[in-house]
Amino acid sequence: MDITTHCARITGPVTYPAGGGCMLNIPIGPCLVERVGNQSIDVIWGTQGQSSVVLPIEEIEAAQVQGHLVLLD
Repeated sequence: MDITTHCARITGPVTYPAGGGCMLNIPIGPCLVERVGNQSIDVIWGTQGQSSVVLPIEEIEAAQVQGHLVLLD
């Protein structure tokens, strides 16, 4: 499986499902995005990369179009 990693920045609300059915926002700031296969992206954040979530590629593309996720490389 090929994994492509990019440095990125969250600049606005990018939500993800958390336990109990509630939605949380990925914190504004630096992150890594890793393409995992053809349909999903792993977003990794935190000072030690301790938090991550896998989102459908469509949600990541929508966040980019809205300017809420900016690829830095």
